[in-house]
Amino acid sequence: MTKFLVLYNTPVSVMEEWQKTDPEKRRAAEEEMQNAWRKWMSDHAKIFADKGAGVGKPKRVTAQGISSTRNDIMLYAIVEAESHEAAAKFFEAHPHLQIAQASIEIMEIHPLTGMSG
Repeated sequence: MTKFLVLYNTPVSVMEEWQKTDPEKRRAAEEEMQNAWRKWMSDHAKIFADKGAGVGKPKRVTAQGISSTRNDIMLYAIVEAESHEAAAKFFEAHPHLQIAQASIEIMEIHPLTGMSG
């Protein structure tokens, strides 16, 4: 089995607009999404090597220094699958995709040889 990094993305602009939604309507929609997400996770529990977590605001490090930045990554996970295509297929009907302009990226994890400390 090969490991894959999964990134759940939603544009920052979409999240900013969502925060402007009426709190009652937002709460109901978020609860519905959480229930669908829990069911999906339960149905697919066997594929996860690491169920992942939400991520906070990013910092960018360059040769010029450290700066605050923004990106669309909301969460990450690590899954195991027979192939890249098989890993991607697991996520075709994921509840995250109900969010406007949301996407899920799946990348094979390649161990770095000779880099352990």
